[in-house]
Amino acid sequence: MSYGSSLGPLLAATGLRKAFGSTPALDGADFAIAPGEIVAVMGPSGSGKSTLLHCLAGIVPPDEGTITYDGRELTALNDARRSALRRSDFGFVFQFGQLVPELTCVENVALPLRLDGVRRKDADRTALHWLERLEVAELAKRRPGEISGGQGQRVAVARALATSPRVVFADEPTGALDSLSGELVMKLFTEAARDCGAAVVLVTHEARVAAYSDREITVRDGKSRDLTLAGSGAR
Repeated sequence: MSYGSSLGPLLAATGLRKAFGSTPALDGADFAIAPGEIVAVMGPSGSGKSTLLHCLAGIVPPDEGTITYDGRELTALNDARRSALRRSDFGFVFQFGQLVPELTCVENVALPLRLDGVRRKDADRTALHWLERLEVAELAKRRPGEISGGQGQRVAVARALATSPRVVFADEPTGALDSLSGELVMKLFTEAARDCGAAVVLVTHEARVAAYSDREITVRDGKSRDLTLAGSGAR
């Protein structure tokens, strides 16, 4: 498997198998991503791409196979250590943002920092920086129900990047948006991720979204195939 960097993989998986009851979701899938690389995971609904993301992030343990992150065997860690890793090293962007409706946008972005023990003043300062970076600083005091879907997704991206993660997992980040809003989210998301050196695992079924990545991995029937993109994508 080829990588987009001479540094080698930051996160790698080999021979992943996962079944839910009698239904196989992954059937020997492989994956690798280098530091700072953006990799799109594509495939039709039910192909196993979201299951692959959940395994890579330590949310769902595979039935077979190995996952290595920064030289550590992820599948050998207990639940508490995997949870700690998700707080410290991983960021997440979901299809519907999953912002806390009772909190303002700045409070949503600051939330993972506060949960990690950062003082409110410092957490708010960092949150405001990322809201500005994603061009939604003017929404800082509004709540999720008072903003558009595209704006909310940019707030969600700011929240994912606020902790300075080494890997961001994005599961259909534009799936609930119109094409114009989706393009803006992806442009700002990938630019910000590259600026801070975060690797991005991008699950999508849309070619226009995958175009923002460095490489593309297709998943079909639980098996993965690594394709090097002809170009470098939109940057």
